[in-house]
Amino acid sequence: MSMCDSCHAGCCRSYAVPISGADIIRITSDLGLSFWDFVCRWEDPDGEIAQKYAPHFHFEDEPEMPFVMCLIRGESQTWPGTGKCMFLEESPVTKEHPLGTASCGIYSSRPAACRAFPTKLNPSSELAIISDVPDRGRPSTDPVYELCPGPWEKEDFDAIHTVQDLIVAEYEMQFFNRIATVWNRRPGPFSAFPEFLNTVYSQRIRKETPEDVARNDRPDSDLKHAA
Repeated sequence: MSMCDSCHAGCCRSYAVPISGADIIRITSDLGLSFWDFVCRWEDPDGEIAQKYAPHFHFEDEPEMPFVMCLIRGESQTWPGTGKCMFLEESPVTKEHPLGTASCGIYSSRPAACRAFPTKLNPSSELAIISDVPDRGRPSTDPVYELCPGPWEKEDFDAIHTVQDLIVAEYEMQFFNRIATVWNRRPGPFSAFPEFLNTVYSQRIRKETPEDVARNDRPDSDLKHAA
C-alpha cells in the first residue's frame, strides 16, 4: 500500500501545482473540461512556484509580473479556512485518521509535477533521486499542511515508471519553456492564451516531407538541423 493511500494529502493542500501545456491538453481531452475550468495564472515575482522548473509568462494587463500556469485551488470542506487543489477529493475525519484522508480526483490524468513528487532526475537523467520532504508545506501551524507521514524509500517507487514519468515531465516542461519564450516576445491578454496554446499543440504532429527524408539520409543532418 502506498503511503499516499492513508494520507490527508498535505502536498495537495500546501502547494500551487505548476502545469505544462501538455498537462493542460491532456486534462481538457481526458475530462472534457475547458481551460478556464481548471487553469489559473499565479503571480510568482520571487520564483517560489516556478522553482527553475516551470516557465514564467507575461500578459499585457500586467507586463512586469511573471505568472506561472497552475491548477485552480479551492477551499477545503473538511478543514474550512484552508486551501486545497480543486481536484482533491476529501474523506471525513475519523479516529483512525484525525486529519481525514484524501485522494486525487483525476489521478490517471494528474499533472506531471504530481506524478514526479517527491522525486527528481539526477544530472545525467538516468536515475530518479528521492528528494527530502519537509515536515510542513507551509509556515502555518495548521496540521493540514503537514506533509508525508514518514520517509520515502526506494521500494515505494516503480523503477521503470518513475524514471519514465520524470523524463516526460522534464521534456514537456522544457517545451513549455520554449512556448513561453515565444509568447513573451509579444505578450497578449490572458484571454487569448488558450487559443494560442491549442494552436501550438495542434501543430505538434505532421506528415513526413521530402525535405525530412533528405535530411535523414545525411549522417550529420540532425546536428546541422539542430544548429
